[in-house]
Amino acid sequence: MTRDGAAEAVASGQISELFPPSAVGDADGRLSVAGCDLIELAQRFGTPAYIVDEQALTDRAHEYRTTLAAAWSGPTDVMFASKSFPCTPVYRTFAAAGIGCDVASCGELAMALRGGFDPSRILVHGNAKSAEDVRTALDVGVRWVVIDNLCDIDRLEQFAAQRQGVLLRVIPGIDAPTHDAISTGGHDSKFGLSLAEAEVAIARLRRSTYLRLDGIHVHIGSQILETPPFAAAVNAVSTLGEFEVYDLGGGLGARYTYDEHPPSVADYIGELTRAASTSLPTGSTVLVEPGRSLVARAGCTIYEVQTIKRPASPEGHTLVGVNGGMGDNLEVSLYGTRFEATMAARSLGAGTVGERCRLVGHHCESGDCLIDSVRLDSPGVGDIVAMPTTGAYCYTMANNYNASRRPPVVFVRDGDARVVVRRETIDDLMARDV
Repeated sequence: MTRDGAAEAVASGQISELFPPSAVGDADGRLSVAGCDLIELAQRFGTPAYIVDEQALTDRAHEYRTTLAAAWSGPTDVMFASKSFPCTPVYRTFAAAGIGCDVASCGELAMALRGGFDPSRILVHGNAKSAEDVRTALDVGVRWVVIDNLCDIDRLEQFAAQRQGVLLRVIPGIDAPTHDAISTGGHDSKFGLSLAEAEVAIARLRRSTYLRLDGIHVHIGSQILETPPFAAAVNAVSTLGEFEVYDLGGGLGARYTYDEHPPSVADYIGELTRAASTSLPTGSTVLVEPGRSLVARAGCTIYEVQTIKRPASPEGHTLVGVNGGMGDNLEVSLYGTRFEATMAARSLGAGTVGERCRLVGHHCESGDCLIDSVRLDSPGVGDIVAMPTTGAYCYTMANNYNASRRPPVVFVRDGDARVVVRRETIDDLMARDV
């Protein structure tokens, strides 16, 4: 692609299809998000760093809320699947946006509360809840605890001292087209009860003194790029009878590459509610739990190039080594997620212009590869590389491999940038030593 063609690609919105909607490239391709120049952010806050468009988070939450409310005649709610980005400022943003929250640990619960969520807007998940998990949920008064197994009923009945609302998670027997590690609806899933087991649990819960069965929960997996499996799951759980609440989970995929085209929120919600209108009781409450599709596009990660190794043969890839990797983005190594990247100073024609590169991290693992093959325009040592769609699960799974320090989270909005989670220090690494 020529430079003129590349400029047309930017003008047509190619860059902002993966980066936050506020992303733009100037006439030379220098990239900014929410009015903040990414190279200037790298100079100010260092690299690697997670850059998050705060307004994009709010806008996406509102899109989910309004779309679901318009599509279903009964009560609705949107619950942020917070494992996708368990960061107190993110909780605060979504609490202010008026959606609810689901958590899967005492730590996530503590951050949700600190971020401003009222306990009545929180539900608690977990396939192996500890006594501490259960006691904490009951003590703070969360709206629902999701029953994942019969042991949950035992433990809740042991500690409950007053009526507690619960939802029952059901395995619908739907193998969604996604990576095995994030597929949760098949018959051998570790999450939930089979339809036959669910009937036993329903009967037991209806006899319980303290546990109030409000409804059914179903979730078939993550990064799902087609809608029919969601409808099939709704139809499957409808056979269990009529309930007041149906939590239909999350799972809508994010767009990580130019070749992927996940359903829109409207298409996803439309599929769910059409199935619900024929299978579920009129007037029942419908919940959804978006995570990845709520936060992924709002975030991008910036790195600095440390090394360049050009191939000996024309068929080889240029190795571009950056100062991050599997310590700040485990999605690639764990799930084989494919990402894109561009030079922050030369984003014109991202994905089509430049030499074919292999973007690798600095960790002492051959598997520390961020992108196996991506075109980067004239990468050099000291340049800034920007990777889009890193708002989901990258911060979640950030780690200290090679004693690396986890990156900061920087919120950007209307040309202003601020650190909302600071970069780890050497002292932080040794803070728990005794």
